[in-house]
Amino acid sequence: MFDIGWTELLVIGIVALIVVGPKDLPGMFRTLGRFTGKAKGMARDFQSAMNEAADSAGVKDVADDLKNVTSKKSLGLDALDEVATKFENWDPMTPEAQAKAAETKAAEKAKKAALVKERTEAAKKMHAATAKAKEGKTAAKPAAKPKAKAPAKPKSKAAAKPKAKAPAKPKAAAKPKPKAAKPAAKPKAKSGDKA
Repeated sequence: MFDIGWTELLVIGIVALIVVGPKDLPGMFRTLGRFTGKAKGMARDFQSAMNEAADSAGVKDVADDLKNVTSKKSLGLDALDEVATKFENWDPMTPEAQAKAAETKAAEKAKKAALVKERTEAAKKMHAATAKAKEGKTAAKPAAKPKAKAPAKPKSKAAAKPKAKAPAKPKAAAKPKPKAAKPAAKPKAKSGDKA
C-alpha cells in the first residue's frame, strides 16, 4: 500500500522521538497500534460484507461459469499447447523423423513411377492403334486424346485499331466484273499416301 522502506521508518522514528519525547513515545505507539487495528478490522468487515452481497447476487456463480467457459480445455487450447510443445521439442535429426522422411520420399517416388508407367503404356497403345490404322488392317480409330485449345493469337495492331473512313465518293455506274475461271480440281490423296 505505502512504499515505505526501513530508512523512512528510521527517519520517522527519530523525528517522533524528538517531537513527542521519550516519556510519551510508548503511549503514542500504543494509540497508533489501536487505530491501525481498528482500520484493519473495518476493512475486513467491509470485504466480508461485499463478498456476502456478491454471493447472494450470484456473481460468484457467474464468475465460475466465466472461468469454465474461458478455460483452455473448453476452448480446445490444451490440445494446441500439446501440439506446440511437440513441435518445439521436435528434432529433425532423430531416427524416427529420418525414417518418416525416407518413407515419404519412397512413397512419392513410387507414385511418380506408376504415373510414368501408366503414361508410357497409354502412349504405346495409341502408337500401335495409329500404326494399324495406317496399314489399313483395322478400321478402328485410336482413342481420342483431348486436344488442348491453342492460345488465341493476339490481333495485329492494324486489326486492333479501326481505320478512319475515307470520305464517300459519288458512285459511278457499276460495271460488271468478269468472272475468273475456276481452278481445276486436285485429285484426292489415298489413305496410304502421306499428305
